[in-house]
Amino acid sequence: MDWAFVHKTWDKWASTNIGYSGHPLKAALLINYDPTGPSRLLSTIAEQEGIRANPIELSHFVDFIKQNKLQSELFIIGSNQYLVTSIHENWFSARCINTSKPAGEGAIVIQTAAYILVALYEGSIGPASRAMAAADQLTWQLGRKNL
Repeated sequence: MDWAFVHKTWDKWASTNIGYSGHPLKAALLINYDPTGPSRLLSTIAEQEGIRANPIELSHFVDFIKQNKLQSELFIIGSNQYLVTSIHENWFSARCINTSKPAGEGAIVIQTAAYILVALYEGSIGPASRAMAAADQLTWQLGRKNL
């Protein structure tokens, strides 16, 4: 695994895509993930920006994905509960069901060969499109190194 490449790529991507004013994302997590690895191999947070994830909640979130509960259960990131609204081959989107934000909040979760990217945004359709474009940009860059 090319940690230096991942860290450099994350830093450059996060600086232009994560923040509140004028950025497509309010927060993001990059989680080490190997679906073919042994169950005793725990996923860890490789990078995070705009949020401080709880490792126990993170383990529940990874189990949610591993056990393919996308259509039957909610998942939690931070203090927010999310309901999956759209499922695709290597990604899914979700809306926050307990937000206090008038326009709502959402999450885009993309699985790559070695990572799960969780991209969190505020707003509805327009912000969701910008969030997806930002998330896709990082996963494309990681994919160049088969990560």
